[in-house]
Order: sequence, then structure tokens, then C-alpha cells
Amino acid sequence: MPSHAMTPTIVFDLGGVLIDWNPRHLYRKLYSDDRAIEEILVEVDFSGWNAAMDRGRPMTEGVQELRRQFPHRADWIDAWLHRWRESILGPIAGTVAILEELHGAGFPLLALSNWAADTFAAVRDDFPFLAHFEHIVLSGEERVIKPDAEIFRRLLARSDRRAEECLFIDDVAANVAAARSLGFDAIQFRTPEQLRRELVRRRILG
Repeated sequence: MPSHAMTPTIVFDLGGVLIDWNPRHLYRKLYSDDRAIEEILVEVDFSGWNAAMDRGRPMTEGVQELRRQFPHRADWIDAWLHRWRESILGPIAGTVAILEELHGAGFPLLALSNWAADTFAAVRDDFPFLAHFEHIVLSGEERVIKPDAEIFRRLLARSDRRAEECLFIDDVAANVAAARSLGFDAIQFRTPEQLRRELVRRRILG
């Protein structure tokens, strides 16, 4: 395997890049109206609420608070508590294929994800490719989330890397901008095909 001083370390986000996670996957099973789903997600500030759990807040505590704030959405909120795994469709095959190529070629691999520790532990064994990562740094364990620079610094410290040695891949523009500001090369992920083109352009893949 090549030394990480000689070849870039590839840092992957998980949800939205390697794993197809989206709360809409669950709620489309419960509601037929996409517009209604979007209105509810905005009403309860799902993104902000979920970010608190990504920072380490227990899901049961988060659900109880949200039920108090939005009692008329209790069924919707309880569905998340009991059926959140249905928000994960499975691996994003095209990106996993790229990961396998990188692993086979000997590139060092790290993962940095905004993900609650308990829910990640519940599904980790569903994704054997996670074993390819030298380190997986989770916001739920660190209690700090991207795009905060601190979680990037912890990744670098744990893996004994410098930002300049790493290529960071994430689907969220703010996270990509944060990585670049720290000295990472970074790609905003949109599709596996676009990612492959970016890696070929960098001569990481042939």
C-alpha cells in the first residue's frame, strides 16, 4: 500500500455520498403528497432538529421535545422514532464502486460524517464497505458537527494527517467550503459519475 505521504488520503462523507439517506424515503410511505411532506419538514425544522441528534442528543429526548412543541404532528414524529431506518434505502452503488476501486488501489481512506452514534451503530453492519476505512469520525461521538472546523481537526489528529494530504468528498456545499478553508482539496458530490470525472481529472482514477 502506498504511503499517505506519497498519495492523497480520501475522506468520504457517508449519508448522501455512500449511503442513500433521506427522511423523505420514510415519509413518502406515509404521505402521498410531496408538498405536504416538505411543509411539515419546514414546520418542525427537521434539519435543525436532526442536527441536534447528530451532535449527540439522544433520539428519545429529541422526540419528546418535538412532540411537546408540535403535538398536532405527534404521529409524524413518532414514525421517525420507530421507523427511522426506512429513511435509509441502502448503498449508493456507483459511489461504493469508486470506493472499492480506491481501496483496491491502496489509497488510504477515512470517513467523516454527521451521524448520531446510536443510529449509526444500529446500521453499521448493513454496509460491509465501511470496513475499508482506517478511521470513521462521527459527529454523534465527537459532539460537534460539520461544517465546524473542530471536527475536521479531530479527524486529522486521529489519523495523523495534514489537511494538504487529504481529498474531502461531501454533498453539502458548506462542508466542502469549510474543508477547503482548512487546506483540504475538496469535491462537492452530486452523482457518482461526476465524482468519477473529478477523480480522473486529479489522476486518482484512470
